[in-house]
Amino acid sequence: MHWWQAVILGIVEGLTEYLPVSSTGHLLVAQSLLGIGTQGDKAKEAADAYAICIQAGAIVAVLGLYAGRVKQMGMGLLGRDAAGRKLLINLIAAFIPAAVIGLALSKIIKHYLFGTWPVVAAWLVGGLAILAVVQWQKHRRANSYPDMFGQTPDRGRGCSIDQVTLQMAVIIGVMQCLAMWPGTSRSLVTILGGLMVGMSLSAAVEFSFLLGVITLTAATAHDAKESGELMLEMFGPVNLVVGFVVAAFAAALAVKWMVSYLNRHSLAVFGWYRVALAAVAAMLIAGGVMA
Repeated sequence: MHWWQAVILGIVEGLTEYLPVSSTGHLLVAQSLLGIGTQGDKAKEAADAYAICIQAGAIVAVLGLYAGRVKQMGMGLLGRDAAGRKLLINLIAAFIPAAVIGLALSKIIKHYLFGTWPVVAAWLVGGLAILAVVQWQKHRRANSYPDMFGQTPDRGRGCSIDQVTLQMAVIIGVMQCLAMWPGTSRSLVTILGGLMVGMSLSAAVEFSFLLGVITLTAATAHDAKESGELMLEMFGPVNLVVGFVVAAFAAALAVKWMVSYLNRHSLAVFGWYRVALAAVAAMLIAGGVMA
């Protein structure tokens, strides 16, 4: 791997990690186009580990942007902030389903699903799901349909992150398990899960970001332990640092943009993006441009 390839992968990771478009899917396609991880099983294992480990940059970005929430949860852990303690418990409850299933099925998932065609399929299905949920929200608000807990929307608004219950958090956590299919997007399924249980869009996005810190930290630590030595042997520590730093800056920009954008718009643009991306990727694979 050359340093400029590490820069490209860092940009791709940072820009897509918290957007509902799947960073793993984008990284797999980017690696394929750059010819990284295509020289055998060991190269693929190292490339997969690299893609996951540079997530640490995106984690640092969110920790910085949401330092107030992180501090609140820290105070809650010390028994000094009830709301912070409740949020921390909810995030841990949402993390557990993916942790259990991920540890049990990680090798099977990597063997069968870490490929371009599975990613294309996930992009398409996820895009259509976003568009369907956006339409469902419009009809629900117009006709005051209740959510799965029997609550009707209050002037088009949902509950705040401080009003999230343990039951709601567990449902979002179960939804997160769907993101183990590369291309699905962890952010997508957790944001949609939050909307489905009655959260406001801003609350669902924030909860998704904070849950991502826990989930991505666990995934990064797991892959670093399993394949870190091989990754460093093949790509070197400099490329890892470059990817980490670039991902951190790119993620900070992406998160700020997304929060600002969603204050004025719906998720629909991400749905159309995913559908278009799936179509383009399918044509590239069919044309032999991408493996």
